Amino acid sequence: MKKLMAIDGNSIVNRAFYGVSQNLTTRTGQPTNAIVGFLNILNKLLEEENPDALCVTFDRKAPTFRHLAYEGYKANRHGMPEELASQMPILKDVLAAMNIPMYEMDGWEADDLLGTISVKDSAAGWETVVVTGDKDSLQLITDTTTVKLVSTRMGRTTTKDMTPDAFREAYGFDPIHMVDLKALMGDTSDNIPGVAGVGEKTAMALIGQ
Repeated sequence: MKKLMAIDGNSIVNRAFYGVSQNLTTRTGQPTNAIVGFLNILNKLLEEENPDALCVTFDRKAPTFRHLAYEGYKANRHGMPEELASQMPILKDVLAAMNIPMYEMDGWEADDLLGTISVKDSAAGWETVVVTGDKDSLQLITDTTTVKLVSTRMGRTTTKDMTPDAFREAYGFDPIHMVDLKALMGDTSDNIPGVAGVGEKTAMALIGQ
């Protein structure tokens, strides 16, 4: 079975930006730490997975369907730092020079595109490795789709492969119920309220029942 590695560009570049010294710049003062960090992570992933194909998805500035449905969606988020924003066009130029396909679409987030790609990939008989730091994507896990969770701490990037078995061991139920978990407990990072008085532990117990 052939393998596609699909990367959540915004998730990984954010981890790269905060994981690599922000003193890294060109002679003219253009920050490059996120670009260097992203490429370092990419090279490590390519060595680990050796995929047959590769693509990267990105968010756009345009409101998504979630913003239109709920005006409080991500209302507590700060905008992208200018030091990072200035690196995004350069990073995309680098990826284009490497012949790496990139996908982005108004109204949709990078991880929405990852979900679509993984479903189409499975239908075509391919294995998919979704690379992200966003646990929301754990709902995509199937027998043919693995989510490789990326975390960066003290400048060191680590990954964890979340398969159906690994997910069930961690949560006690099937990956698709990640949707129910977030609905019950809410998601503070996206400013989405859950059920009053229900945290992660209670939500996991309820789903387990």
